[in-house]
Amino acid sequence: MEEQKQQTTTTHIYALRTTANREDQVMDFVTSNSKKKKLAVYAAIRPHGMRGYIFLEAEDRRAAEQAAFNVPYARGLLPKEIDYSEIEHMLEQVKREVNIQQGDIVEIVSGPFKREKAKITRIDKTKEEVVVELLEAAVPIPITVKMDSVKVIRRESEEAE
Repeated sequence: MEEQKQQTTTTHIYALRTTANREDQVMDFVTSNSKKKKLAVYAAIRPHGMRGYIFLEAEDRRAAEQAAFNVPYARGLLPKEIDYSEIEHMLEQVKREVNIQQGDIVEIVSGPFKREKAKITRIDKTKEEVVVELLEAAVPIPITVKMDSVKVIRRESEEAE
């Protein structure tokens, strides 16, 4: 009996259209709906950088539709089912080795301090964050930014030569 049950529970992935920049809110509503109604929705995914869509992994289309029913900012499921291979590249956590060292001079490439030069004072590889001090600031204030929002422009070891 247990073996037969496992064979019948295949999951399907559906794309749910949403209003742009409201994906998180739609996800909250959909997940609470599926818990309340005890629906067979196993996962809700919002791929980083993809606006206007979230993906639902559900037992069948009916479960996905029920989870999204009457949800604000949800615009409906796309008619075609999504194959896992189509979204697999969006889900993999990429751990890339970043060549940043303490004491490096960097340029901040995004955020409110864009184009500012700063010096790395601390690196947190697990959180992928760095603590920097702005060079042009009158008083050195430590600022924590994501590792991918800084670009190394000068090494401290090169400076000493």
